[in-house]
Amino acid sequence: MLRVISAMTTSTTKTENIHFRISADVRSLIEKAMLVSGRSLTEFATSSLIDSANAVLEREYTTVLSNRDRDILLQLLDADDEPDRGLVEAADLHRQLVLSK
Repeated sequence: MLRVISAMTTSTTKTENIHFRISADVRSLIEKAMLVSGRSLTEFATSSLIDSANAVLEREYTTVLSNRDRDILLQLLDADDEPDRGLVEAADLHRQLVLSK
């Protein structure tokens, strides 16, 4: 499951550092945005990085279904079908090999 971290998380002790080089133009842009937002460079950079990381992970781990596909999935989940013989045998083998130890 995807764990989203809020940019407002301030209760944890901050012990980690990230160091990277940027051009003067990029630094100037970041500093202008930081000043407009009323936050320190650390607060601005941290919240921006957290927002970006959460967005990337959400895109990567979220599956969007069409209405048709959603309906098919829900029908399959609601079906009361019995497992086939191969699935029952696989579960039995799993119990013997893994759970009995």
